[in-house]
Amino acid sequence: MNAILDHVPPLLLVVSRLGGLTIYAPVFGAAVIPARVKVFLVFTVGFAIYPVLAAEPGVGLPVELNLWLLGPMMATELLIGLLVGFLASLPLVAAQTGGLLMGMQMGLGFARFYNPAIDDEADIVGQILFFMALSGFLMIGGHEAMLMAVMDSFRHIAIGGFVADVDLVALITGMLVSAFELALRVAAPVLALVFLQSAAMGFIAKTVPQMNILSLGFPIRILAGLVMVALGLVVLDNVIMDGIDQSLAVLFEWIESQ
Repeated sequence: MNAILDHVPPLLLVVSRLGGLTIYAPVFGAAVIPARVKVFLVFTVGFAIYPVLAAEPGVGLPVELNLWLLGPMMATELLIGLLVGFLASLPLVAAQTGGLLMGMQMGLGFARFYNPAIDDEADIVGQILFFMALSGFLMIGGHEAMLMAVMDSFRHIAIGGFVADVDLVALITGMLVSAFELALRVAAPVLALVFLQSAAMGFIAKTVPQMNILSLGFPIRILAGLVMVALGLVVLDNVIMDGIDQSLAVLFEWIESQ
C-alpha cells in the first residue's frame, strides 16, 4: 500500500498539468463540455501516461511530497497546461476577432448570438470564422498536438521546475501581436471594401443630395461585405490555417527550448 501511495502525489501533478488544458484550450476548454466529463478525461489521460513518464529516464517525477509543497506545485503545473491551451487558442480567437471587425463595419454588430464554445457572445461573421478555424484545427490534429505538447513538456520542464521569466513574457507578447496581425489580415478585404463603399456613398451624397444615402448605403454595405466574405473563404481558410500551424510550431519550439 505504501508503494502505491508514493505515486499519488506525482500522479496528481501530472493530472494538474493536463488539467490546465480544460481551462482555455480549444475543444478541451469548451463550456459545453460538462465539468465532470473534463475531470474524467483528465484523470483517464493522466493514468494512461503516468506509467510511461515514470518509466522514462530524465523526466524526474518527485515521489516524496507533503501537502505544503503539493498545493503550490499543482498550481504551477496547472499554469503550464493553461499556457499551452492559451497559446494554441490564439489563432481561433484571432479569426473570431477578424470576423467581429468585419461584422461591425458591415453593420451586423447588433446581430449577436451566444457562442457556447467560448462562453461569450459573438456576431454572425465572427461565429462563422471561429467554427471554420475550429474545424481546421481539428482536421490537422490540433487537439492531439496540444496533448503531445503537454506530454513533451515533461521531458523539458521538470515537475515543479517551471519559472516564469522574461522569455515567457516575450513569447506571450509576440503571440498576442501575431494574433492581432492575423485578425487584421482576416478582416482587411472587407475593411477595404467598406472604406471604398463609404467613399463612394459620400461622393454620391454630395452630387445627388436628393438621394437618401442612409437607406441605400446600409443594405449595399451588408450585401457587398457578405459577398466579399463568401468570395474570400478560400483565402481566409489558408490564412487561418497558416496561423494555426505557426502557433503550434512556436508552442513546440518554446517547450523544447526549456
